[in-house]
Amino acid sequence: LKELRSLCNDAGFLRSINRIKRDNKVKFASYMEEHYGIKIDPSTLFDIQVKRIHEYKRQLLNCFYVISQYNKIKADPNTKMVPRTIMIGGKAAPGYHMAKLIIKLINSVGNVINNDPVVRGRLKLIFLENYRVSLAEKIFPAAELSQQISTAGTEASGTGNMKFMVGLDSSPWQIFFKG
Repeated sequence: LKELRSLCNDAGFLRSINRIKRDNKVKFASYMEEHYGIKIDPSTLFDIQVKRIHEYKRQLLNCFYVISQYNKIKADPNTKMVPRTIMIGGKAAPGYHMAKLIIKLINSVGNVINNDPVVRGRLKLIFLENYRVSLAEKIFPAAELSQQISTAGTEASGTGNMKFMVGLDSSPWQIFFKG
């Protein structure tokens, strides 16, 4: 990846990268509509947090952020902001009641936001149910922002952000780096 630094100011290369990202977003939006009946605007920023649902991984904090953005738009519909589709996904352990409540809250907040004409086209919240490797392979290449907000010191290895960086769901991410 270090060799890509020399291409940072290459307009042709940057156009190619942007085209690839846009194509991946369009593919993912099509997949979501076809399989879940959810329409996503590929021109919005794809803000993603996908991982097992747990209090220390702070999906609840992310949901509060979404609520704050919703309230900001409601208070001033002319406020300037980047249109954003926030996707939170994961699974809860069968006996983990709090995780199930977090999923319920995310879905409830999404229901309010996604049906409010005042915020339509500017903010959308989707819970990606049944998160799995095959879905990750579609999400990672389309993502533009990966939320990695777990409580400090609680992640065993913390490689989730690296999977987003490379755009693959590969555990041996080290193969992309030298030393």
